[in-house]
Amino acid sequence: QVQLVESGGGLVQAGGSLRLSCAVSGTAFAINTMGWYHQAPGKQRALVASITSGGTTSYPDSVKGRFTISMDNAKRTVYLQMNNLKPEDTAVYYCNVKRNFNTISYWGQGTQVTVSS
Repeated sequence: QVQLVESGGGLVQAGGSLRLSCAVSGTAFAINTMGWYHQAPGKQRALVASITSGGTTSYPDSVKGRFTISMDNAKRTVYLQMNNLKPEDTAVYYCNVKRNFNTISYWGQGTQVTVSS
C-alpha cells in the first residue's frame, strides 16, 4: 500500500509564500516522476509543477519564476516552494507520484491553499 502525506497548506496574503511537502510511504518502488496539481472550485485539476527522478522540472507559464519544485530522493519527499502568491493560486493542492514508466499514479489527499487579496 502506498500513502502520500501532504502538509504545508494554509491561508496567506497576496505576495506571501508557502512551502508544501509530500512524503511517500508504504510499498517501496522506483519513483519516476513527482508532481503537484491544483484544483479550484468548478475547475479541472491542473499541473502546477513536476520533477523527474533525474531532476528535470516542468512548470506551466502561470507559475514560472514563482514556484519551485524539489525532491529529496532519500526521504521520498517532494516540496513545492510557492512565492509571490496570487489570489488565483487559491485551490486544493494535490501531490502525485508516478511509477512503472509513469503508467501507475498515486495521489495525496490534498491540502488547501488560500491566498487573500
